[in-house]
Amino acid sequence: MSEQTQQLEDGRALIGELIADHAEDWDLRGELPIDLLRKLGAWGLLCAEVPSVAGGLGLDSGKSGELTAYVGSLCGSTRSIMTSHGMAAWMVSRFGDRAQRRDYLAELTSGQLAAVGFSEPDAGSDLAAMRTRIRLEGDTIVVTGEKKWVTGARYADCLMILGRQDDGGAVAVVPTSAPGVELIPIPRPALGCRAAGHWHVRLNDVRLPASHLLGGGGQDLSMLFTTALSYGRISIAWGCTGIVRACLRAAIEHAKHREQFGKPIGQHQLVGRHLAELVVAEQITTRVCEHASAAWQAFAPDMAVSTVLAKHVSAGQAAHSAATAVQVLGSAGAMDGHVVARAYRDAKLMEIIEGSNEICQLILADHALSQAS
Repeated sequence: MSEQTQQLEDGRALIGELIADHAEDWDLRGELPIDLLRKLGAWGLLCAEVPSVAGGLGLDSGKSGELTAYVGSLCGSTRSIMTSHGMAAWMVSRFGDRAQRRDYLAELTSGQLAAVGFSEPDAGSDLAAMRTRIRLEGDTIVVTGEKKWVTGARYADCLMILGRQDDGGAVAVVPTSAPGVELIPIPRPALGCRAAGHWHVRLNDVRLPASHLLGGGGQDLSMLFTTALSYGRISIAWGCTGIVRACLRAAIEHAKHREQFGKPIGQHQLVGRHLAELVVAEQITTRVCEHASAAWQAFAPDMAVSTVLAKHVSAGQAAHSAATAVQVLGSAGAMDGHVVARAYRDAKLMEIIEGSNEICQLILADHALSQAS
């Protein structure tokens, strides 16, 4: 067994032990235990691709993806934190200077938690509408703006805030304890991933040392956005594979033991068709994620498009699979907090975040047109 495979198996065992059967309770309460998240972070499991010399596990994208899928099959909210925290670490790795990579990655693999602020009240996919500003004033930066639905903000020690800097873009590392940072709870849990700590963030002229600006700032805003989202998209895609696997597992278990008309319902042809669809969905999501991870690992020219494809396909398959599983389980799967009821709600959000279905389709269509002779 290779070292990475052993690390993957060890990680799965630790995660399984910590999450066990608690996901239903966390979903109903709308809150994850902070000590759970800090343990996962300190073990390097929230950003498993960070090199071992920086405190991570140094897993390749495929192994990290399988770990993400496993978490996604158990608890969508924990997987959401994994995606957000991993995206923060990726941004530090990609845009930070040597000192920032050394210091911030050490924090993110020691139990400190991070979240990433993208969306704003009037800006989602439309970067031109982004209003958050990051000003450089001597050896100080000033961050002003508002971010909405920031995954993990409830638990975060620091926020990676994307904003405009002059004619370009920048990423500021903002401690949540800094003066001027206002964390705004959302009154009721979200439709899906209820315990993932989605809060709004208001930044009221937050002043920080210039060292909190990744790479000194001044990057292309579109490039920042695409680079960060590519990590998020492939993580979500693997997480959706986990959703499909959880739905398949629950549907098979129910279809084998629930009897109607004198035999297990799985032996009725229409129910059998549902199970076959779930098997197909699991294979489709797994293969498209493996393709995206291979492109990611090789820094292939089509890497960004591959992550969009994986996210779009996997989110759609997860939504369809969750609906199918609820259909197979019937009222048993309609209980709030049940694994397929959670999957039904979580998967719908996956068709919206990090690029909605429609945005993904536009990107893929543009890619197709660019390939035409």
